[in-house]
Amino acid sequence: MSGRWWTGSKGKIGVSSSEAFVKKGAGILKQQRISRSGYLFAALAAVLWASSGTAAKFLFNNGITAFELVQMRTTLATGMLFCWLMFHNRSLLAIDRRDLPYFITLGIGLAVVQFTYYFAISKIQVAAAILIQYQAPLFVALHTLLVLRIKLPPVLFAAMASSLFGCYLVVGGYSLDLLHMNRAGVLVALISAVTFAWYTVRCEYGMKRYAPWTVVFYGLLFAAVTWNILHPPLTAFLRPSGFAQWWWVLFIAFFGTVLAFICYNEGIKRIGAARTSITATLEPITAGFIAWLLLAETMEVWQLLGAVLVIASVVLLQIKGKGRD
Repeated sequence: MSGRWWTGSKGKIGVSSSEAFVKKGAGILKQQRISRSGYLFAALAAVLWASSGTAAKFLFNNGITAFELVQMRTTLATGMLFCWLMFHNRSLLAIDRRDLPYFITLGIGLAVVQFTYYFAISKIQVAAAILIQYQAPLFVALHTLLVLRIKLPPVLFAAMASSLFGCYLVVGGYSLDLLHMNRAGVLVALISAVTFAWYTVRCEYGMKRYAPWTVVFYGLLFAAVTWNILHPPLTAFLRPSGFAQWWWVLFIAFFGTVLAFICYNEGIKRIGAARTSITATLEPITAGFIAWLLLAETMEVWQLLGAVLVIASVVLLQIKGKGRD
């Protein structure tokens, strides 16, 4: 009776233990592949955001304001993603009317995330703004523990502590005097961290019913609507001049917004909000590497150590992690 066994008098055929073992093993391997791809998506989002941050600095130095850039970024990204979905998978545009309040608040939240981040940069040092915003994983973890009542594994807290301390070192936090910086800038940077964490957990909630592409599109759509209400509609598009400025605006809209947020949401769907937000702390490291590569900026020993800590925390999550929490 090779490969089969009989259940008795009723004559029903069951699956052998060896076949069940093979199926279980295949399921575990599939889950591991999904988990690895989740970390890859989150890391790619961090790289894209870091690259767009460098592009944004170029535009700011050439007279484009943060308000104008965010309006162009969200509006262009919405148009790009809409065209892609219309021609490739129109079904992803379909949503239930009852979910409109969810998508509207998600878009407003995304608009707040971008505004608070750029406002903080305008008031305090960029390094300080990044350091404060990347406390978001802590708020995600607190939400998971206190609101969702889900117990998180100790390895996640170890990875979180390692990544946050690593970010502190990478951005040179040891040389920042936060207590004597512009209080409004520090407060708004903290609000940016909270709203980014809120956006992360709300995306996780939405992707229980919708694909990441759908959640990203409607988040961007209502963020664009918000910015075209708060700022004179479409007037930002009159500001860029010359090929270089338009190239970087389009770069930020496509790579730093459409692709980055889709990768981030794909990461959330595969490995959960907490692990994705921790993995995204690779952004400061990437930004530092870009500055070293293109701007000939140097990194101190403590900053290099911080980079090692952040990378080690992501590796730790992958070795000890079990996919979504």
